[in-house]
Amino acid sequence: QVQLVESGGGLVQAGGSLRLSCAASGRTFSSYAMGWFRQAPGKERDFVAAIRWGGGWIYYADSVKGRFTISRDNAKNTVYLQMNSLKPEDTAVYYCAADRAGRGVVAASYDYWGQGTQVTVSS
Repeated sequence: QVQLVESGGGLVQAGGSLRLSCAASGRTFSSYAMGWFRQAPGKERDFVAAIRWGGGWIYYADSVKGRFTISRDNAKNTVYLQMNSLKPEDTAVYYCAADRAGRGVVAASYDYWGQGTQVTVSS
């Protein structure tokens, strides 16, 4: 059982930055993938980025590549999403998730989910 809690969302102007955090507790393994997803009103839940706890695998959606950076602090059981050059289209609820198979880039691959944190980017 893995519990995930997101934090760090808020309201920013276009071009600004935010850093999201995902604190994990419970039973985890270095082979697990930790992913970030986002869901805007009326839209599907889209993949943003993912990283394997043990390293060696990182993936980004094309829409955020070059602007967002995923990282982790294994000692703190925390995954981060640094978001720079934010655009209004980045507005969504952002979710942290864990994939036991360690390779997920779609929501259906993930087994555990946080409650989400709202990110709003004004134009």
